[in-house]
Amino acid sequence: MNIKQPKYIFSALALAVVVGLSGPALAQSAAGSSPGTAAPSAASKAAQPQVDDKVAREAAKKRAELAQDAITALTKTHEALILLDAKKTKEALAALELASGKLELVLAREPKLALAPVDVSVITHDIHADVESVKKAVKLSRELLDDGEVQKARPIVANLASEIVIETDNLPMATYPAAIKSAARLIDSGKIDDAKAELARALNTLVVTSVAFPLPVLRAEAAIAKAEKLAETDKRDAKQNEELSALLAYVRTEIELAQILGYGKKADFKPIFDQVKSIEQKSAGGKSGKGWFDELKTRLQKLF
Repeated sequence: MNIKQPKYIFSALALAVVVGLSGPALAQSAAGSSPGTAAPSAASKAAQPQVDDKVAREAAKKRAELAQDAITALTKTHEALILLDAKKTKEALAALELASGKLELVLAREPKLALAPVDVSVITHDIHADVESVKKAVKLSRELLDDGEVQKARPIVANLASEIVIETDNLPMATYPAAIKSAARLIDSGKIDDAKAELARALNTLVVTSVAFPLPVLRAEAAIAKAEKLAETDKRDAKQNEELSALLAYVRTEIELAQILGYGKKADFKPIFDQVKSIEQKSAGGKSGKGWFDELKTRLQKLF
């Protein structure tokens, strides 16, 4: 199995459209200097190691679920197709026999298995834009859709994401084993082109499942971890108080971004904002305490 390299997709939210630019201004925007774009903040960069660690753990869990025999079956399917192109029918049949045997082993272990995971990839969609620009993008996309301007809305809506997606490729066990056997029979009958077409169709039936982790929520959680330690610190100095205040402000901004992008229901967010405000009040004037963040952390987890 070849583990896919992580993909990173960054966007300035099609802000040239959002702010209504045209002509030279539009060209300047496309070059990366459009109004409303925002470089990653210091807090965002500081949160990245914790975000990366979280995603690495989740991806590792998915990779641990991969069915090694199914991976071998997929590899042998590719080999068989290449061998058929090279007119090596005996070798292709041997590859398919091995693939079929591996699939039988998979089903013997789990007779009711619908999808056999064979590969995992991590894709990051991120946006460099401030909250107000994202609000404008959402508003404009809704207006365009209401007016039936679907194609104009597409590039805006497509960029309204800030998340890490873990995708898993799966063999559909209800159809894939039968397709392999069918291809083998076709080879035996001398119908090589039909066998190649059958294998190509089988390879095109892989099912992709995915789970998304909203980056604003992950970054908020990373900031909360640091803020909680500061809030528990007795007799904080002025610099620590300033850092705590900045972290809580950053948490609020990231949660607001998560809300605008629709990572949760509207009703889910008010209690979260209330919790942030409560912590700000409790920690004002250098006051310290424990357990202040428990409810906030619980509510953020429910957004996943």
